[in-house]
Amino acid sequence: MSNKTQQLKAFERLLVIMDELREQCPWDKKQTLQTLRHLTIEEVYELGDAILDNDLQEIKNELGDVLLHIVFYSKIGSEKNAFDIADVCNSICDKLIHRHPHIYGNVTVKDEADVKRNWEQIKLKEGKGKKSVLEGVPKSLPAMVKANRIQDKVAGVGFDWEEPHQVFEKVQEELGELQVEVEANNKDNIESEFGDVLFSMINYARFLNIDPESALERTNKKFIKRFQYLEQKSKDLKKDLSAMTLEEMDVYWEEAKKI
Repeated sequence: MSNKTQQLKAFERLLVIMDELREQCPWDKKQTLQTLRHLTIEEVYELGDAILDNDLQEIKNELGDVLLHIVFYSKIGSEKNAFDIADVCNSICDKLIHRHPHIYGNVTVKDEADVKRNWEQIKLKEGKGKKSVLEGVPKSLPAMVKANRIQDKVAGVGFDWEEPHQVFEKVQEELGELQVEVEANNKDNIESEFGDVLFSMINYARFLNIDPESALERTNKKFIKRFQYLEQKSKDLKKDLSAMTLEEMDVYWEEAKKI
């Protein structure tokens, strides 16, 4: 592993390359904060995939892509005389020091839960004119991630269940309410109650120390692998998948589960 001197040298190398690309490359010259935005989101999702696959080599590569975007935004900021990479680094350093009074101040904490509560309370005090702890949740987040962040935020100021079994009971209660609406066949109410079930499940995941987004993506990947095994088997048998019975499909599905 490289030491601090080598790490700083590598970072300086990236900054020099960014300067050269911005000056000489036609594509890089044209980029703006707005044109980079969707590309950055894609890069973060690719990093997320690599983490779920536990592919350390790919994680390294994707982190490089994300770092490039941070440097790129900072370069554009410096051209606008708004901020540069040093300002970005100092900003996060100052924020970390301020939000860790148990390390850099005289605050005492018992555990991780205390740290999270302090963090949210400090953030609320920092907010310039913010009236709600939930104002810090980005509107454009996917619904599942947003629900998780909402629950984290309110828990940070003490609005939370005390025990996991209480949350599970809430899940069961919401499932019961959903079933009532399904039987009544009221589509609007079904959607509302279905949302409540998902929200309570996401909350339960938090109490189990599970990231619901990662958990669902793991299931997505597992399903894809099993279904592609089924597709391959149908090709081996020279049989159209849609012509197979559910019983035949189930045989190969069970095989896929054992692999």
